[in-house]
Amino acid sequence: MKWVIGIFIVIPVLEIALFILSGKLIGIWSTLALIMLTGMIGIWLVKQQGLAVIEKARREMSYGRLPSGAILDGICVFIGGVLLLTPGFFTDILGVFLLLPFTRALMKPYIARWLKSLFHTKMFFYLYR
Repeated sequence: MKWVIGIFIVIPVLEIALFILSGKLIGIWSTLALIMLTGMIGIWLVKQQGLAVIEKARREMSYGRLPSGAILDGICVFIGGVLLLTPGFFTDILGVFLLLPFTRALMKPYIARWLKSLFHTKMFFYLYR
């Protein structure tokens, strides 16, 4: 749990430092334009990759297979989209890393292992109505 607190402290400090450095190097207006540009590109990329993941899941289900790879891809696309919409250069880099298919393949085993550990340690919860 300490790493969660560290993330909420370290990442904003890193983003602020990168904003200040970028503002000094390329100017404030260029920095703001770059932040808005990465947000717009992020929205487009999330849409493209999201549709590709949905198509992959449909294809797997039509063959009678569980779309577990597509589900992990969907989780990566969702997290990458949230990171890209968060203003900042560091989070944009992480978001793009999770959105591109060839780099997303590197992260899928770690996410699968993390989700598996949540189920084994019973840290995952269910909502009953």
